[in-house]
Amino acid sequence: MNQDKEVAKRHDQNKRTEGDINTTLARQEWEAGITDAKTKKLLKKDARYFFHQALSTPCLDVLGDCNGAYIENISGKKYLDFHGNNVHQLGFSHPKLVQRLTEQLQGLTFSTRRYTNETAINFAEKLASLLPSDLNRVLMTPNGSSAIGIALKLARAITGKFKVVSFWDSFHGASLDAISVGGEAVFREYMGPMMPGVERIPPPVSYRGIFEGNELKCLEHLEYVFSKEGDIGAFMAETVRNTDVQLPSKEFWMGARALCDKYGVLLILDEIPIALGRTGKMFAFEHYGIEPDILCLGKGLGGGIIPQAAIVTRDSYNKFPDISLGHYTHEKSPLGAMAGLTTLEILEEEKILQKVTCDSVEMCSAMSFLKDKYEIIGDIRGRGLLWGIELVTDRDTKAKAILQAEQVMYECLENGLSFKVSAGNVLQLAPALTISKEDLKRAIKILDMALNKVVN
Repeated sequence: MNQDKEVAKRHDQNKRTEGDINTTLARQEWEAGITDAKTKKLLKKDARYFFHQALSTPCLDVLGDCNGAYIENISGKKYLDFHGNNVHQLGFSHPKLVQRLTEQLQGLTFSTRRYTNETAINFAEKLASLLPSDLNRVLMTPNGSSAIGIALKLARAITGKFKVVSFWDSFHGASLDAISVGGEAVFREYMGPMMPGVERIPPPVSYRGIFEGNELKCLEHLEYVFSKEGDIGAFMAETVRNTDVQLPSKEFWMGARALCDKYGVLLILDEIPIALGRTGKMFAFEHYGIEPDILCLGKGLGGGIIPQAAIVTRDSYNKFPDISLGHYTHEKSPLGAMAGLTTLEILEEEKILQKVTCDSVEMCSAMSFLKDKYEIIGDIRGRGLLWGIELVTDRDTKAKAILQAEQVMYECLENGLSFKVSAGNVLQLAPALTISKEDLKRAIKILDMALNKVVN
């Protein structure tokens, strides 16, 4: 019986990998506290007509507006959004982006396949100019999951090998090929056989885990798989794991890059949620002194308005004119391209990378203060404006404080701060990169108050 309970407990934790669960008692209490009649009516209709799924419908609230660092519900309550589905590098509704897209809508609104357009060309040229060496070949696609699919297909074409190594607990998207290579069990439930040829290894983590504090062992394991399999075509990984904020060292990534070169394996870096300034660099791999062979981008690439993703790869791989690697309907979307081009321009014009580097120092200081203040915080991790606070019931055993993490989240929501809980017990904080210092301090104060209430 105890063994069955333990299995059920682990199964429940697997369902909490990517965010809070919308079926818990705490969610029911949140819903019971909604008093606005229109909100209640719309939430009920939403639950009636949209397919229910984990991490989504039934929903928390009904939004009416979004601007800058805030989202606002139809009753006028504002939330500082420290989640944003990772699309809000520029904040929401950036005026220059809105203007550019409005202008684009007065001209070319769609580019049919087999035709190109100047906006798409300008976007691809700008994106390529920001990347090193011969990383200058672009394929556009509407969403991150399809960018992952394109990368996997390209790796097969280049190497002639179908096998891929990836990390357990990684997230690469929600389509069938993306969950096949991803490492979160919740996305594979009920799905049956996955794409063959995927070898997963435990990730390098600094707090808990098989290779805790020993990245060299992770590299040894990676080389072991490369050498034993002998026919691995690609190694796919998040440069920085977004969900619970895991940051490998520079030594790890340089070692992994060297192993890929040694065994003829392509390095595919998934930076869909964390590129474009989130870590203080345009691309996270710039922190590590390496280059990917294929880079996957998305989410914030559309400026938080248009769905837009892309892969960028080496010029030397441009040798498959006889196959369709992408072939998506909106492949060279003028609106998506305008969103991407304008996003890149704004990041440069407003010196957002420099701002994020300064904000990172403030965040590090604030997170350290909270850790010293609250015993429930077992670990803090972060860089730029991507931070994770791991809550534990005991710092020695590192037992996950799952219930308390959910309580902190709902207390913060009550007071106007929105974020997601990952891995069951990690408060993931990812605000708009344009957030003001005042709003950053306000958010930390709300979090401080929530931790104090839950602890005491």
